[in-house]
Amino acid sequence: MRKTLSRAVLGATVLGLAAMAAPGSAAAGPAPSERQVTDLVPAPVQAIADPAASFRLTPFTVIHAGRGAGDVATYLRGLLRPATGYPLPVVPVNPGRSTISLDLGHADPRVGSEGYQLDVTKSGVRLRANTSAGLFEGVQSLRQLLPSAIDAKTVQHRTWTIAGGSVLDYPRFGHRGAMLDVARHFFTPAQVKTYIDQIVQYKINTLHLHLSDDQGWRIEIKSWPRLATEGGKTAAYGDPGGYYTQAEYQEIVAYAASRHITVVPEIDMPGHTNAAQATYAELNCDGVAVPPRTDIEVGYSSLCIGSPITYRFVEDVIRELAAITPGKYIGIGGDEAHSTSAEDYRAFYEKVSPLVAKYGKLITGWHEIAKTPLPTSAVPQYWDQGGPNADVAAAAARGNKFIMSPANRAYLDMKYTAETPLGQSWAGLVEVRDAYDWDPATFVPGVGEQSVAGVEAPLWTETIRTNDNIEYMAFPRLPGIAEIGWSPQEARNWDGYRERLAKQAPRWVVQGIDFYRSPQVDWRG
Repeated sequence: MRKTLSRAVLGATVLGLAAMAAPGSAAAGPAPSERQVTDLVPAPVQAIADPAASFRLTPFTVIHAGRGAGDVATYLRGLLRPATGYPLPVVPVNPGRSTISLDLGHADPRVGSEGYQLDVTKSGVRLRANTSAGLFEGVQSLRQLLPSAIDAKTVQHRTWTIAGGSVLDYPRFGHRGAMLDVARHFFTPAQVKTYIDQIVQYKINTLHLHLSDDQGWRIEIKSWPRLATEGGKTAAYGDPGGYYTQAEYQEIVAYAASRHITVVPEIDMPGHTNAAQATYAELNCDGVAVPPRTDIEVGYSSLCIGSPITYRFVEDVIRELAAITPGKYIGIGGDEAHSTSAEDYRAFYEKVSPLVAKYGKLITGWHEIAKTPLPTSAVPQYWDQGGPNADVAAAAARGNKFIMSPANRAYLDMKYTAETPLGQSWAGLVEVRDAYDWDPATFVPGVGEQSVAGVEAPLWTETIRTNDNIEYMAFPRLPGIAEIGWSPQEARNWDGYRERLAKQAPRWVVQGIDFYRSPQVDWRG
């Protein structure tokens, strides 16, 4: 027997159609799309365009959620409704006409845990994946196949055509991250959520929060309460500080999870600790609190390596942070500890690394931690500028995987040109092509494809104060880093990418993203 919509769903669909539909829009054939499936960023594994098969959304279109797909279907409805004004009800039964169908299962085995299959025809759209994460990534591709106006927050009276064709897609690397430094300058939960919604469009699945540094401490630790209330008052250049209560941090984590992003919190140590040492005198070897600092120098601070209080402090922080972080990893810093001797550095991590495991988490940290005896489950993050590194290569040979974030390629706080008003240039100038034109599997000798966990785009905030600042430095470079993490290396080339990137500009304009119009790209709109 043919399945039909219930009267209640049908009634909800029909309500207000006269006000929403342009005359004759439901009967007309699909108009040419602004996009093709071959225009996607990141580039998919396989895409076959069929402009004759484009699908038109109408006031009668429904979203079918197969078993387990309800949350992603509701998310998709939330993306499409503001600009279209259409009801787009989420229904459990596929009516077989004018439907966007989201199905878990029955996907090509190659798509794995984050990939998807997308088929767009005149009669409907079918998105398949093995997991809800895969469906979510497929939705990010689907939204790029609609006109840019789909991202408007108010009703736009126009036709809505989804580009026809088919996509088979899955990621090259499992870790595709963005790091936001909230220590140098503080960003509220609402500001962080805004960034989350911007980065998920490009299949980023990890948000690394740099929660402490010399300039400020940003997370409530109940056993050391003044870390946040006193250590959180300061920021770079004397700007106002701030901190997250544990409840606010959990709110960010939950919001990220609803977008299939895992939050990795980082507490930098044994250096970059001035904010903590200015707050609690006992963290200094002489028992005297250091003065707060809001300059942007690095390498001068160090916890007292020989003091038992240091390890009580570190354990308390890890214990409390682990309890409110559902993700597998805790970041334990490790970079630029210039005031810590090599012997003390090693002794510090020999005591601290087991504490992470004690509280059920795995280690990540900057690549300097590869100098210490790490478990092979630890994932160091490479931030240098390429070339041989014996410690990194040795760790890779032992079985550690690395997150690749070379400063001269992936650091979003580097200036584009000498005239860029924001950012720094200690790692060089990083134009859009520089950020895109590299391969994480060949960047460091001894760290090949099998030793790369993924890529990450760090945004340090010494000069970054607002969301507009974040956007200007992240866009258009972050989509390129995302493509490096997602797309097959053989699918990537600069000339093709710059064409696809140019077509993202109208979407950013509609979203209000304040991006840098690089002269290396012939921008559309």
